[in-house]
Amino acid sequence: MQPPRPAAVNNRRTSRLPRGARRLQLLRAAQDVFVAQGFHAAAMDDIADRAGVSKPVLYQHFPGKRELYLALLEEHVSGLADRVAEAMSHTDDNRARVDGAVGAYFDFIDAEGEAFRLVFESDLRNDADVRAIVDRGTGACVEAIAEVIAADTGLDPERALLLASGLTGLSETSARWWLPRKGTVSRDEAVALVSALAWRGISGFPRVEGDQH
Repeated sequence: MQPPRPAAVNNRRTSRLPRGARRLQLLRAAQDVFVAQGFHAAAMDDIADRAGVSKPVLYQHFPGKRELYLALLEEHVSGLADRVAEAMSHTDDNRARVDGAVGAYFDFIDAEGEAFRLVFESDLRNDADVRAIVDRGTGACVEAIAEVIAADTGLDPERALLLASGLTGLSETSARWWLPRKGTVSRDEAVALVSALAWRGISGFPRVEGDQH
């Protein structure tokens, strides 16, 4: 994991922010610490120092480290699901929708702050609430993609969900493998290669009668 960025300067401790802005500041500080150290090694002291606030201020917004972690996880899992849903809504062409879904995973994993590590590499995955949040977000992504697969192939919902689950797994694994190598393979080329592989499999199924994609 990457070392945390330098702590905020002390004069931020005296600043007053609206509650929503303060909460966002604390979440960003917590993300830095959790990504760098993992949940178990991170301490509320570390997060308060990173945010440039006192511990009482931190506890005014979050009653404990676990609650802070869950709030951060919920934010990023929902963000990934929103990326996939947005990619699905931009076009009626199912081939382009697959490109968009794969690209959403690549963009999420390549985003600044490495939030994907909290979602896919958490050292708290055995926690029931963490699993529930991640599973809910994954399910939303799978369902959005399954609708496209079902519409394009005529497969029943269960089989479309199975293929969509495979596509999300392929996208996640490929994007995580690509990230440290993006200097040699561009994002666009990587997305094109992975989506072409996925589409070749999907397009091999019988088409819905009259479908032109």
